[in-house]
Order: sequence, then C-alpha cells, then structure tokens
Amino acid sequence: MSGQSRPASTRRRGSTITPADSTGSRIPLYSREFATDPHGFYRWMRRRFGTLVPVDLAPGIPATLVVDDRTARRILDDPTGFPSDPRAWQQKAPAGLPIVPMMQWRPNPLRSHGPDHDRYRAATVDALAGVDPNSLRGTISRIAMDLINRFCSEGAADLLDRYVVPLVFRTMDDILGCPPELGDPLRVALTEMIDGAAADDSEARIQRLLTELIAGKRAEPGDDVTSRLVRHPASLSDEELVHQLLGLYWTGIEPPRNLIAGTLLLILTDPRFASDQTGFAPPTRAALDEVLASDPPLANHSITYPPLPVVVDDVALPADQPVLIGAAACHGDPDHPGTALPRADRDLAWGGGAHACPARARTISRLLAEEAVDQLLDALPDLSPAFDPDRAIWRPGPFHRALLALPVRFPPAPGMPLG
Repeated sequence: MSGQSRPASTRRRGSTITPADSTGSRIPLYSREFATDPHGFYRWMRRRFGTLVPVDLAPGIPATLVVDDRTARRILDDPTGFPSDPRAWQQKAPAGLPIVPMMQWRPNPLRSHGPDHDRYRAATVDALAGVDPNSLRGTISRIAMDLINRFCSEGAADLLDRYVVPLVFRTMDDILGCPPELGDPLRVALTEMIDGAAADDSEARIQRLLTELIAGKRAEPGDDVTSRLVRHPASLSDEELVHQLLGLYWTGIEPPRNLIAGTLLLILTDPRFASDQTGFAPPTRAALDEVLASDPPLANHSITYPPLPVVVDDVALPADQPVLIGAAACHGDPDHPGTALPRADRDLAWGGGAHACPARARTISRLLAEEAVDQLLDALPDLSPAFDPDRAIWRPGPFHRALLALPVRFPPAPGMPLG
C-alpha cells in the first residue's frame, strides 16, 4: 500500500478473513424479486452475510453492497482507499453492458477523484448557488399547473407518465437554460440511459445536444446554470462542460422523480397520511422524510472502487470491484444510532463524504418534490390509487427504488388558470 493511505479496514488480530464471494452465491440486485421486496432482502442479507453482501449488478457482474451504517460512513469518509473513479473496472466490463453508461468514468464530480473532483465540484456548487429557490418555486408551480390541466378533466391518469417525469425534466431544462428544441430529444436519450435501455447512439445524441446547448450559452449567456458553468473561473473545456451537465441532468432527474413518485405512493396508500377529524393531513415534508429514510430514490449507490485489495469487517474485497452503499439497508440497520427516522446530518439518501450531494442540490430536490406533491394534491384532493396498493409495480434495477407506473383515479375537474 505504499503511496496510499490505509483504506477503512477493520481487520482484527486473530480474526478470520473471508473473501467477499466465498459463499459462491451472489444476490441479484437487478431482479424483479429484489425490486418487489428489497427490505425483506436487506433483512435476510444482514442475517446471512453481516455488514457486506456479495451481489450482482447484472448477470455475472459482481459487486459488494454495504448494509451497515457505520461501515458505510467509514468507506464514504475514505476517498483515497475507496475512490469513485471507475476506469480500472470499466476496462474489464463486458462490451454493451447496459449499466456501464450509468457507471462509467466521466470528467465530472460524480466519477472523479482528487484534484479533478475538487475542481469539478467547485464549479458545480458555484453554478447551483445562483438558483433562487423562490423563483424556482414559481417555475415549478407553473409547470405543474400546465401538466395537471392536460389530464384533470379525464378522471384518471398515470401520474408517473403524465405528471412526475415531464415535471422533473421541464424543471431541469429551466434550471439549466435548455430550450425545448434541445430538451425534448434530450429527454428521450437520457431516459434510455437511465432506464438501462440505451440505444447504440444514445450517448452520442446526448453529447451532441449538450454541446449545442453549450455553444448557445457561449454565444448568448443567460441567468442559468449552464451559462454560469461556461463562464466559471475553472475554465472548463467543452468536453468537461458536457459531462457536468450530464451529471446534473442525471442527479436532477432520477432521484427527484423517484422521490416524488414514492412520496405520492405513501400518501395515497398509507392511512397515516389521510386527513384527520380536523380535516388536516400530515404535511408533505413528513412523507418526504419518511421516503428518504425508508425508500430513498437511490437505494444502492455512492459507488466506489478500491484500487487495492482491502479487508473491511473481516471481509476481503478485491481491487477495482464496485462497492455500493445500500442507503435503504443502512437506514434500516437495527444498530443505526438515533430514532426511527435518521437525523438530517446522518441521512445516506444524499450520499456522504466528499461526494455527498451539495447543499443547494438538496434544496432544489426537496423543493421540487414538495412543490410537485402539494400542487397535485391541491388541484386534485380526491386522488385514489387505481391499483392494488400491495402490488405496486417497481422498476427492476440495481441502483434505484423506482415505480414503473402510478395510475390514479379522481373526480374530473376543470383546468386552472396559469396566471
């Protein structure tokens, strides 16, 4: 280990070191069975394996899932022993593996380490600092009302398709200053990438559209995140700018859409969130906090790649193999310090360590989710699920906790003025 600080190892003298996959059995995080009942799997995993679980991210693609809160935080606080740079792993990944676009190295804060990470993160944080929450709230409200008006007279809708997804995309387009002629095709290509169904040219289409956006902002800058990145003192190249924007789109779309959908599911199906005798229901933020604690949008993420073999909790982890933090599992850790809901400063839903979600990005995500839910429930207060609440359809995938659909019924209502 010369030249590197010691990773977050907890090897004890006289203890038995076990290879991560010594059982010969890995848990497929990509399976429909796992997506249907992840918490049942997490409880079984903890009993069967302890703090570190051998998993597959795709058929034959091994990784380790951390299901213990303290171990997760030791790893997240050790960026030298557990960096987020995937290039060594990526070189060995099979060609055409659908999860690679979501994991591959990019010159942005999500997939970089050391000085490069610090440079990219500083530019992103500074660019996001210019987003005014009060102005953004008004933007979200207008987009929400426009979308609701398109289906409110129909008496039924799939909220994910008709409301949540377009709301999140249009909000991110506004934040980044992306016009519809670029945003609409970007939505198609980004959805393919996020859903693991990317066509051969999805990456090329995304890069072409973002390059066009950057060129437009160089010619005519505005009051938006892309313009602030373009003129940032870090002097990012066009390639670097493309990948900053791609990272912002991904973190601004996948987590909020899952958070909004999960919060609506909880409110629509849990009697605790129904109105009481006084006519009041718990505030949306209470439902948001519960979803972030129990079913965070990125349930298994914060991916790191130890550059050297390392022993953690008496388990031998191989070099360059992904190590994921199971935020949902860690929040359900019976030894987790604190109350049933994690304290704000210990919420792994936002990551941790050097790669934790920036404060302004958290503010934007929560504001988007809270406003989206409030606007919908204000406009259509008598929503009811058009599905068996015990049989919600979840989208399989190793990283997220995401619904495939959210069909609802409601009394038809007239459209509302947009003001």
